[in-house]
Amino acid sequence: MKPFATLILLRHGQSVYNKQNLFTGWTDVDLSEQGKKEAQEAGKMLKRLALFPDIAFTSWLKRAIHTQQIALAAMVWEHIDVQRSWQLNERHYGAWQQRDKDAVKAEVGEAHFLAVRRGWDTPPPPLPENDRRSVANDPKYANIDPSLLPKSESLKDTHARVKPYFESAIIPELQKGRTVLVSAHGNSLRALIKELEQLSDDAVTTLEIPTGKPLLYHYNESLEVVSKMAPD
Repeated sequence: MKPFATLILLRHGQSVYNKQNLFTGWTDVDLSEQGKKEAQEAGKMLKRLALFPDIAFTSWLKRAIHTQQIALAAMVWEHIDVQRSWQLNERHYGAWQQRDKDAVKAEVGEAHFLAVRRGWDTPPPPLPENDRRSVANDPKYANIDPSLLPKSESLKDTHARVKPYFESAIIPELQKGRTVLVSAHGNSLRALIKELEQLSDDAVTTLEIPTGKPLLYHYNESLEVVSKMAPD
């Protein structure tokens, strides 16, 4: 039986910072060559499955934007409306952004490193005031209330901004019986999956989402998830 609505979650392909083992967060870096291939393969897979989105959502970060554009181009399906929101951005890694992950672990110790990276409510240290990496220096955030823009975030903080956006912007599209594509990031998608699957705070910390691999949620007319698929 055909589902009433379908939600397609797609983590962006490998970025240049992923390749270099650097914390990225809100740093706006592009896809690596491997990441571009992953995005293209994701689009080909969705085309094979005849999963053509009616509408797409993405963050304000170009690695997610370009993943979506490449995937839709591979589907020959570039005409659909796309909505972008900073609320789908990756978790903000504060003062750890642009730093080597192994160097940070050596500096802070494995226990604290894991508490921040895989924990629910432990944020990294915030960016100092007037730090060059601050989004306050990025003109694309100029019209956002500064009090909403983070200097660092835990996964709990990320969930707090992703959930209301999902409820206000994405759920109404699913209620119309549409196929919806969301191209975002490892932690913003983890926050979203926590909501979709009603995962505990502990369970979501172990959730792994591979780059460039679509994850499908099928809904019935009551907007209940009736199946989840991770096609190969």
